[in-house]
Amino acid sequence: MTISMYAASVPVLKQMLHSLDAILSKAEAHTVNKKIDPAVLLQARLYPDMLPLVVQVQIASDNAKGIAARLAGVDIPSFQDTERTFEELRARIAKTIDFIDTVKPEQVNGSEGRDVVVYKGAPYEMQLRGQTYLIHFGLPNFLFHVTTAYAILRHNGVELGKSDFIGKF
Repeated sequence: MTISMYAASVPVLKQMLHSLDAILSKAEAHTVNKKIDPAVLLQARLYPDMLPLVVQVQIASDNAKGIAARLAGVDIPSFQDTERTFEELRARIAKTIDFIDTVKPEQVNGSEGRDVVVYKGAPYEMQLRGQTYLIHFGLPNFLFHVTTAYAILRHNGVELGKSDFIGKF
C-alpha cells in the first residue's frame, strides 16, 4: 500500500500546527499563573545564537504554508512577521491552518515528481522534486521549528510533555 503526497503532508502539518497552538496556549496560561511577563517567553531562546520563540513560530507557519502551497502548485500566502503576543501568534497559526484547509488532495497528489523551488532567487535556491522536497527538506525543517518552540517553552518551565507535542490525530 502506498501513501499519498496529501496524506503525508497536509494532515501532518495541521496536526502539528494544532499542537503548537495548544502549546502556546499553555505557555500563555503559565505566564499568568507564575506572574511572568509574556515577553520573557516570547523572546526566549535555547542559546544566544538561536532565534527566539516568536520567530520559531513564524518560521513554522511559513514552512507549513510553503509546503502545502508548493506541493499544490499554488502561490504561497505572505504573512507579515509582526506578531508580538501569544494571541497574535495563535491567530497566525489559525490563519495558516485556514490556508492549508483550502488545499485539496487532488492538488497535492501526483506532486511527487513536480519541480519545487525553495528560496527562489536567493543564494541558497534549491530545486527539488516534490517527494524529495517533502520528505527530506520540507517536513524536517517544519518539525525543527515546532520542536524548537516546544523546547524553548519546556526549558523555561512550561509544563509540557510528549503528548502536548504530538497532539491529536
